Amino acid sequence: MSSEQPPNSTRLPSLQPLLTRFGVYTGVAVLSAAVLWLTYQFVEPAPPNSLTIATGNAGGAYYAFAQQLAQEFEAEGVALILRETAGSVENLKLLDEDNDVQIAFLQSGIAEAAKHVKLEGLASLYFEPLWLFSNQSTRPLRVNDLQGQRVAIGIKGSGTHQVAMEILAQNGLPGTPEINEIPSNAGSTRQQSDTLLQPITVGDKQATDALLSGTIDAAMTISSADSTMVKALIKKPDIQLMSFQRADAYARRYAYLSSLTLPEGVIDLTRNIPSQEIKLIGAAATLVARDDLHPALGDLVMRAAARVANTDTLFSERGRFPSRDYLDFPISDEADRYFKYGVPFLQRYLPFWAANLIDRLKLLALPLVALALPLTRLLPPAYRWSVRKKIFRWYEEVQLIDQAAQQNPSSENLQACLKKLNRIENEAREITVPLGYASELYSLRQHIDLLNQQINRQQG
Repeated sequence: MSSEQPPNSTRLPSLQPLLTRFGVYTGVAVLSAAVLWLTYQFVEPAPPNSLTIATGNAGGAYYAFAQQLAQEFEAEGVALILRETAGSVENLKLLDEDNDVQIAFLQSGIAEAAKHVKLEGLASLYFEPLWLFSNQSTRPLRVNDLQGQRVAIGIKGSGTHQVAMEILAQNGLPGTPEINEIPSNAGSTRQQSDTLLQPITVGDKQATDALLSGTIDAAMTISSADSTMVKALIKKPDIQLMSFQRADAYARRYAYLSSLTLPEGVIDLTRNIPSQEIKLIGAAATLVARDDLHPALGDLVMRAAARVANTDTLFSERGRFPSRDYLDFPISDEADRYFKYGVPFLQRYLPFWAANLIDRLKLLALPLVALALPLTRLLPPAYRWSVRKKIFRWYEEVQLIDQAAQQNPSSENLQACLKKLNRIENEAREITVPLGYASELYSLRQHIDLLNQQINRQQG
């Protein structure tokens, strides 16, 4: 009763198993894609390819340090844009008011965190001593010795100016009103200021030239030993560098100041400069950022700062900086992580862009991991069901044929049932399933054959 394939006929392999697998895994892929898309909405956006830093004047230590940072950034494919400023006070204002400036150098002690809630500390980088140079014949021993003299205290907007005014006031030297230019007549100016200190708010270069020419009597600057002004004055035989005999007292009274020592002869051993040990007070140069700085750039800033600041200086040994000490603002998450664990793992071995990409996309792996366990349990049953349903769908029709043959044993009805069975048997032969499910397919064909035989017996 069954139809046979001609012996020389050629049958193409069925695409059913492939289509079955495709359907199951397509469903899984669509589900995974939907979960990934939803998760991607929470992925941190890519960092910008440039960053602006507020430095200081072009001849200062901040600017020189920023240039070295820029080289480190360039090596990682990020442009560090240097914004020249008057100094720390202006830098602080830019951080608060200019969205383009995201990080800046600030001298420790010039700001209160409570008044600048959107700022975070990154690291202190090096000590910045307060240098007080004088062209008088005797070396000043105390700030009070500046009584009646013309003293350059840095331009307004600089950390030097703010600290100098504080120290002068604490020593009882409020002085006359500040002037912002070098006096043109030194003699007459001196006669008008016999008892009051006269503060002069000019930049380092003007102060250096005026001190060497004798137009002013002393000059203050807060800077590293590598600054242009310090280098220009410290080796001059007719310029005196004041030693702060009460340096420890200043450090005790002001938490942002440290007592520093400049050993005898450390500048020039041959000429024995300085000719005696000099006590100095110093603040710390710090890096401060806005709290909306991209985390990846925060990591990059810490890496670059560590490479530049981790060196021996006149006032600190290698390894002392960068540091979380002397910060006026709460430390950022990226800086805190750096000081606890060092450079992030991926950034130790990969370029910045690659490490950042993986770090951003790792969030996408979480839903895949979460889906992995249930999918490993659901996929095999789903696949088995998708294969078996192609076989089991025929059993319902076979069962109906069996019931019809039992309920109406007429010759015409039995003949119709046999035709239906032959059609089902032919179609079942076209079904192709994986070898693991072949037994179920042959079981179907066996049951069709048994029913066929039963109906033939009914026909007699």
